[in-house]
Amino acid sequence: MTLYQTTFENFNKNYIGSATMAVIGQSCLGAAAAMYILSHGTSIGQMIQLAIIVLACILANTSILAQMKHKVVFNFILSSVVLSIIFIIVNNFIL
Repeated sequence: MTLYQTTFENFNKNYIGSATMAVIGQSCLGAAAAMYILSHGTSIGQMIQLAIIVLACILANTSILAQMKHKVVFNFILSSVVLSIIFIIVNNFIL
């Protein structure tokens, strides 16, 4: 079984607890990404990055609150976390 499928099954089994922890975790990670993005100024490039990360976090949180299908929620959370990590790495180590 793949890592994605195993993780989704664990998320699906304990949906309420996992969704609650995901809101906290991905929101904090998104806030850290926003901090690293804004640490390099407020040019148009940073504002585009900030808009992308805020949109990703909002989509993840909204999907949980809207009680969408568990797989959709899981995918939004996963994409939000991956984007946050990418923007942290890019703005901390590359730029």
